[in-house]
Amino acid sequence: MSNKPGSLRSVERAIGVLEVLAARGEAGVTEVASEIAVHKSTAFRLLGALEGGGLVEQTEHRGKYRLGFGLIPLAGAVSDRLDVVQQGRAVCTRLATELGETVNVAVLRDHYAVNVDQARGPSQVATHNWIGQLTPLHCTSSGKVLLAHLDPTTRTDLLARAGTPRVTPHTETAAGRLEEQLARVRETGYATAVEEYEVGLNAVAAPVFDRSGQVVAAVSVSGPSYRLDEQRIRHLVAPLLASTAEISRRMGHRRPAP
Repeated sequence: MSNKPGSLRSVERAIGVLEVLAARGEAGVTEVASEIAVHKSTAFRLLGALEGGGLVEQTEHRGKYRLGFGLIPLAGAVSDRLDVVQQGRAVCTRLATELGETVNVAVLRDHYAVNVDQARGPSQVATHNWIGQLTPLHCTSSGKVLLAHLDPTTRTDLLARAGTPRVTPHTETAAGRLEEQLARVRETGYATAVEEYEVGLNAVAAPVFDRSGQVVAAVSVSGPSYRLDEQRIRHLVAPLLASTAEISRRMGHRRPAP
C-alpha cells in the first residue's frame, strides 16, 4: 500500500490520465482506469476534475475523453521559453562572431535568471559556460531586463523573496535606485551591469518579445571589463537591439504601427 499523502497520489494519477490521453488520442473511463491501475470510480472522478479545469474534454462519443484546449496556454508558456533558443540560436551565433564576445540567452525562473543558451565569439574558446547557471536578477544585465518588464507587484514580490545582496562593491542594493535603473531599462530598451555581479565582468542585455508582446527572454553580450568598457558597451547597443528585434520577429512579435 502506498504511503504517499492522498493529495500527492491524486496529482500523480491526474498526470497519468493526461499521459494516457496524450498517447492514445482518446480513451474511455475503463481504459484510463486500467492504464493507471485504479478503480473506475476513481478514474471517473479524475477525469471529471480535469474536465472541469478544461484540461480534458469529452469527444462526440459520450464516455470517451481527449486532451482539452485548456492545456494550450500552459503548453504555450513553456514552448515560448524553449522556442526562443531555437529561434535565437543562429542570430546569437552571428552576433557573437560579429562582436567577438560571449552572447547568452536567459529566461526567468522563480527569482533568478537562468541561462538557456550561449554563443561564443571566435576567440572565446575558454569562456565560462553559463548554460544552466542561475544568476541574480538585481545585479546582472539579463536579470534587470527580465525584472524591468514584470508588473510592479510581481517585481516587488520577487525582490522581497530574493533580496538584493551586495555581490561586489558595485552592486546596487537600494530598492529606490534599483527601481530607477529598471525605469531606464524600459525607456532605453537595454540594461547594463558594470562589475555588479563579478569584478572584471561587464555585460549589456536587451529583451526578446513573444507574439503577445510579453518579454520571454533576455539576450546579453558579456566580456572582461578591460575590453568591454562602458564606451564599447555603448557601441554594442545597436547591434544587440537589432539582434533581439530579429529574434522577437521570429517569435511572432509585431511592433505596433507608429
